Amino acid sequence: MLIMGERMLILLSLIFSYLLTVDARTAQSDYTALLALKLGWENTPPDWVGSDPCGDDWEGIECSKSRITSISLASMDLSGQLSSDIRLLSELRVLDLSYNNKLTGSLPREIANLKKLTHLLLISCGFTGPLPDTIGNLERLVFLSLNSNSFSGRIPPAIGNLSNVYWLDLAENQLDGPIPISNGTTPGLDMMHHTKHFHFGKNKLSGNIPSQLFSSEMTLIHALFEGNQLTGRIPSTLGLVQSLEVVRFDDNFLSGPLPLNLNNLTNVQSLLLSNNRLSGPLPNLTGMKALNYLDMSNNSFDPSDFPPWLSTLESLTTLMMENTQLQGQIPASLFSLAQLQTVVLKNNQLNGTLDIGATISNKLELLDLQTNFVEEFDLDPQIDVSKVEIILVNNPVCQETGVARTYCSISKSNDSYTTPPNNCVHVACSSDQILSPNCKCAYPYTGTLTFRATSFSETGNETIFANLEFSLMQSFQLYDKPVDSVSLSNPRRGSVQYLDLTLKVFPSGQDHFNRTGISSIAFMLSNQTYKPPKMFGPYYFIGDTYEHFVDDSVLEGPVPSSKSSNVGIIAGAAGGGSALLVLLLLACVYVFRQKKNAKKVSGKNNPFGEQWDPDESNTSIPQLKGARRFTFEEMKNYTRDFSQANNIGSGGYGKVYRGTLPNGQLIAVKRAQKESIQGGMEFKTEIELLSRVHHKNLVSLMGFCFAEGEQMLVYEYVANGTLKDAVSGKSGIRLDWIRRLKIALGAARGLDYLHEHANPPIIHRDIKSTNILLDERLTAKVADFGLSKPYGEKGYITTQVKGTMGYLDPEYYMTQQLTEKSDVYSFGVLMLELITARKPIERGKYIVKVVKNAIDKTKDFCGLKEMLDPTIDLATPLHGFEKFVDLAIQSVEDSSSNRPSMNYVVKEIENMLHLAGANPNAESASTSSSYEVSKGSSLHPYEYFDTSVVLPRA
Repeated sequence: MLIMGERMLILLSLIFSYLLTVDARTAQSDYTALLALKLGWENTPPDWVGSDPCGDDWEGIECSKSRITSISLASMDLSGQLSSDIRLLSELRVLDLSYNNKLTGSLPREIANLKKLTHLLLISCGFTGPLPDTIGNLERLVFLSLNSNSFSGRIPPAIGNLSNVYWLDLAENQLDGPIPISNGTTPGLDMMHHTKHFHFGKNKLSGNIPSQLFSSEMTLIHALFEGNQLTGRIPSTLGLVQSLEVVRFDDNFLSGPLPLNLNNLTNVQSLLLSNNRLSGPLPNLTGMKALNYLDMSNNSFDPSDFPPWLSTLESLTTLMMENTQLQGQIPASLFSLAQLQTVVLKNNQLNGTLDIGATISNKLELLDLQTNFVEEFDLDPQIDVSKVEIILVNNPVCQETGVARTYCSISKSNDSYTTPPNNCVHVACSSDQILSPNCKCAYPYTGTLTFRATSFSETGNETIFANLEFSLMQSFQLYDKPVDSVSLSNPRRGSVQYLDLTLKVFPSGQDHFNRTGISSIAFMLSNQTYKPPKMFGPYYFIGDTYEHFVDDSVLEGPVPSSKSSNVGIIAGAAGGGSALLVLLLLACVYVFRQKKNAKKVSGKNNPFGEQWDPDESNTSIPQLKGARRFTFEEMKNYTRDFSQANNIGSGGYGKVYRGTLPNGQLIAVKRAQKESIQGGMEFKTEIELLSRVHHKNLVSLMGFCFAEGEQMLVYEYVANGTLKDAVSGKSGIRLDWIRRLKIALGAARGLDYLHEHANPPIIHRDIKSTNILLDERLTAKVADFGLSKPYGEKGYITTQVKGTMGYLDPEYYMTQQLTEKSDVYSFGVLMLELITARKPIERGKYIVKVVKNAIDKTKDFCGLKEMLDPTIDLATPLHGFEKFVDLAIQSVEDSSSNRPSMNYVVKEIENMLHLAGANPNAESASTSSSYEVSKGSSLHPYEYFDTSVVLPRA
């Protein structure tokens, strides 16, 4: 009843405010354009009413001042055509109408008027007709994704004018004709030197590949032309683009020999040239150390012995050379390549004895030599090939009668994958809901993830797909999307070797998504904001229409058609204005009484009532297991009624306020927002846990407030902010090398106390730079125990995965088994952050991988000089630096068994300080003498507090 009353109040307020219309905030031209779009579409969002899209926050519309800057309506089931009046939106930056396959018709020429457009995303719509040449006028475009439509005709040469385009995707259309290049009077694709992605696969492009298309000035990483009708030779200029990582010219009509300089492409990971008419000798690809996936099948190369250079490709996972005129014997060294997974050499003239050697890759899953001339199979009995499918059907070795051999038949592949559930209690869902990995019934957002060039071939490897789920959740949480969990299923190889996966994205906090949630998730995928692990290569997403919206609008009853007039609504509302005022007042009284009753009920369910009564007569802080219970009135008084001036931070949990006790002591009050309120007993349990821990390197819990429907934690106030603020320079603190060692030591000692001396031992579970606070003497204090867990004799606990992206232990994520070594991993990331001042995940790169790849012990500063925080004075000796780096790398080992304990970490850092001539136990210097603080700096400890995320296990 309370909810109904609130909804009635909101409804009446909306209608009443409509009667008292204020001046619109949307420019008239923009409103006219949006109204034209609305009249041309069906199924527009139900809150597209009124005459002020910016002021009324129309769904999918973003504005700057009075101008519309973004239209994002992916997966909204829109139907109709794109009106030429789009030209009026002269300030538009983003237009994303992806995954609306009922949007048809042509792309209007007038789109050229959108001079400020940076993102044009029309993926998987129903657009037809030619691409207008006026598209070349959109000189600010960065993303142009028109794939998976039915565009026809030629690629407009004017696209070559788009010098700022990073991502160009015209794949999966009906585009035909030659690849356009410049000729002095007209532009062409060869002019796009800054473009990273050429995606033209699955069209009808024809003619030769112009040699002018490629040059050493280009920065391409993807050249995808698969599934077209291209003829002639692959030009040698391709070898000049040394930035290339993926090259696909498969499934065309290309002929002639391959360019001899192909092995110049030392960064290429996937090279697919299959199903053409290529001839001449096989190219020598020696030196292509990054090559993972090589497919040259079904070509007309000259007959040749098995090339020995194949055994030198150290990164090779997949070798596909079916029907390529290979002959002779396969060297055993091929099978010792450490990453090798799949070898398909069907329909060749390979002969002699198949010897896979004494050492084979433990990742090898398939060896397919059907229809060759292999006479014997020499297998060392010590070699375990039980996990390898070996196929020698139609070889002489299988022609002996009366002998049954497993390799002389073809077993049906059973590669499949579905995200397993977490360790949670399964529940029965209604027929139209789906059970999430976290065992919650919901209506997920679904679609298909398609990867155009994976660097692996296996589709049944759980670890590979678990990594993909992990990266998806990291990205969703990084961009604060309302996602509880994701599920992947049904991996399958589609046309031209694309890998398709069914993706389900489950909502957080409720069983439905609203339109804002869907459009923001869809935009992440259409805009390529999400970056998958590199092994998956380039991808695109096709979202399904979402049919279970929970609207943010409170309008009840049937929603009028987007094409209907609002005249009836206005007339009816105006005629009943007086009555509505009366109803509004009655509704206010009703809601007030309901809230008052609700407060009375909540007061009866206080688990602290009998055991945690404060001593009201004592003005000092009374202790009960180290924590005092404050009243709500006290919290209001100490924080000046939670004034904005005392607001020192905010995050997913709520807000933090500075407060002052009557005795002058500063406190930090962490006030939960409604969505973060725990059950009373859970809150009490957390307080009892925190009140047990006391150490100089842990932030002290001073008390709590559980009243008036509120939950607050009261901590000691720590003067000099977070470690993140210090290393980023935001706080104005300048940290020398010795100070960094001492901060690392303090944080390590705090963790060691939790692991070894707390009773019971505690795993923090959310170590990061925003949870390490620095006091007035820069002593490090571990803070925020909201995710902490006690553990017992087993040494681990099985629990839902929680933590913060970038710091989260991957083994804990994979197994759901939380140990103290999970804190060690997070601390290792913190150590790397301490010396580099970089975020754990920055521009899609993970600090652990970046540092590991950069380490070179033969160089100064372990080869990390260019990565170090520039505020570190390299002119002074960094005693113990190499040991510090070694310790950090040990701490972030993938396997927890290879990580040190926090006690070991403490001793190692103490030794580093001894080597540097510093006393690790000495009291730190005061603020004025120890470090510099810039004038005007904002020094408060919780500005970035509580950015923790909950991640589901893969």
